Amino acid sequence: MSDLRALISALPNPAVIVGHDSRVWFTNGPAQQLLDKDCEGRHYVTTLRQPPILDAIESVLEKGDAIESKTIRYLGKDSAGETTWNVIVSALSLNKGHAVLLTFQDITAVEGADEMRRDFVGNVSHELRTPLTTLVGFIETLRGPARNDSAAQDRFLAIMEQEAARMHNLIQDLLSLNRVEGQQRIRPTTTVSLDRLIAEVVEALTPFAKTRDVTLVYDLPDTPINILGDREQLWQVISNLTENAIKYGGTGKQVKLTLTPSAHQRELMQNGVRFSVTDEGDGIPDHHIARLTERFYRVDSHRSREVGGTGLGLAIVKHIVTRHRGRLRIQSETGQGSEFTVIIPEKSENSVG
Repeated sequence: MSDLRALISALPNPAVIVGHDSRVWFTNGPAQQLLDKDCEGRHYVTTLRQPPILDAIESVLEKGDAIESKTIRYLGKDSAGETTWNVIVSALSLNKGHAVLLTFQDITAVEGADEMRRDFVGNVSHELRTPLTTLVGFIETLRGPARNDSAAQDRFLAIMEQEAARMHNLIQDLLSLNRVEGQQRIRPTTTVSLDRLIAEVVEALTPFAKTRDVTLVYDLPDTPINILGDREQLWQVISNLTENAIKYGGTGKQVKLTLTPSAHQRELMQNGVRFSVTDEGDGIPDHHIARLTERFYRVDSHRSREVGGTGLGLAIVKHIVTRHRGRLRIQSETGQGSEFTVIIPEKSENSVG
């Protein structure tokens, strides 16, 4: 029996042996954390309590040769949340009769990935369905009732152009998100002048800001700010945050871009620079802030679609910032505007590795 205890004690996953007397004979450390440190010697029904597992144990004890796999959801007493386990119930042939070995495999991450994939496919399908339905409807109208109506044709073609642009932007953001996720573990090694990049983005977006009656201003240090980064991706971060501020900050308002010199950053536990985009819009309610970087999450879906948002911009920003070993912080108060801050490590000799 000591050999059995030594064997399951060496297993990294939770493992339990139930004897032919229906008592829990042995548990290893991970199983004790999941179940109960004092479960040895007790009837397995009082310890496990999951009906599918109880049925499997009973079946194995009766047949002596069954191996069954059950997926259960179990909340351990020390768990921060619900954990999904795949439990394999196997027969052990011993001199004293049959016993049962239960081994637990944590599949929470796999289940979560599957759920994320299903949600992602569902969201993409939903986002594409509306513009496609609109295009199909207008094409039928142009071929039929509006065939000879030039005014209606101009109106419908303008809407079709807008819907096609929505699909184009969505596909571009999906491709961008895919590229960013593929490079997330690859640390950038190119020196980027962040202050110069911010000035270039402001210059490029000024015409767009004028169409919204928004004033762009920036506050940059007198000394150059260089970091290790991917210039194209950092451009995307700055432009995405600035475009959002222009779109949602309100007409006749100001959007300010600020870059601070390198200093110790508590969030990074090292020196870094802070880049912020501040608007004077309506602000974001507290309960939305934590979810803003989720794919396709929108505070106001109708308004977001009206201004051409895909719901992926902040998800892309978060992935890029993570690749640069940085942090994204969002501060907002209803009626007081919003501030999006990116904190990135400074360029140093030890930045690569």
